[in-house]
Amino acid sequence: MSVIRRNADVCLFLLVAFGASWLIALPLWTGPVSPSAFQLLGIPIMFTPSLGVLAVWLTRRRGTPLREWARATGLTLGPDRGTTAPLLVAALLGVPLLVAVALLVSAAVGVVSLDFAGLSLFRAQLGAAADKVPLDPRVLYVVQVVQAVLIAPFINAIPAFGEEWGWRGWLLPRLLGDPAVAPVPAVSPMPGVSPEPAGVPGPGERRPARVWPAMVLSGVIWGLWHAPLTLKGYNYPELGAWAAVLFVGFCVIFGALLGWMRLRSRSVWPAVIAHGSLNAVAGLALLLGDTAAPPNAALAGITGVVGWVLLAAAVLVAYRLRPVTAPR
Repeated sequence: MSVIRRNADVCLFLLVAFGASWLIALPLWTGPVSPSAFQLLGIPIMFTPSLGVLAVWLTRRRGTPLREWARATGLTLGPDRGTTAPLLVAALLGVPLLVAVALLVSAAVGVVSLDFAGLSLFRAQLGAAADKVPLDPRVLYVVQVVQAVLIAPFINAIPAFGEEWGWRGWLLPRLLGDPAVAPVPAVSPMPGVSPEPAGVPGPGERRPARVWPAMVLSGVIWGLWHAPLTLKGYNYPELGAWAAVLFVGFCVIFGALLGWMRLRSRSVWPAVIAHGSLNAVAGLALLLGDTAAPPNAALAGITGVVGWVLLAAAVLVAYRLRPVTAPR
């Protein structure tokens, strides 16, 4: 059996996820680019990995009951809710903590200048609206931080789920050889040949892979999938098209943390909340910068190089203290 046939489900998933994202992003490549355009198109793009999961289920896993497919792809709270619940709390509160520490470390090493007293960058973002808001900008910023930490992650969880069900819910276990999400073997045992015992890969199945290569590969794929946006400078506007390269590195490291949550809990929901939380707080933290020396997003904050180092340390600690293994 050829490599392509053996991985036809992965090819189908990637074709749908990448193809649909580029199709939705076409207006960015045929018209003017603006921050509002990124936001408007980014949300529907986030659901394209889930379309890929549905395509695999409908074409490569025909006959698999929805409840079984949901369990295999992490839509439940996992076999042990006592493990999943703390991870949900850690995702909700831990990500904002990492974002705050990344900002403070960025300031300590001199790659960002903070303006706690004047909030000049935050005021600049408010623009003319600052005079219409009946709150002191410092009070308004605190209100936005509380909302971003405690409320926005649950709102953001809707589009974040669109990504996470694809990347961590299905693709990561599939790359690890989990038979629950792999294609149903199309080859029947030959007459007189006994079927493989439980736990032994049969025709069309793959042996469980090592965790780290699958984590890195899924992170690279996740980063490349963002190319319709990042090639236009999304997240790192000062880099232009090179933003696409830099964001792949971030996706590998942050994706490893999300993947650890997925494998640890056997549920996609901690990764969904963590992803939603990151989207809520990452940009808000950088608004503590100074307009006289705007932060360089490629270096400062959680998505910059400083953040990479911090996230890498968190990943290593998590994997060391609570190791995870490939599904079997």
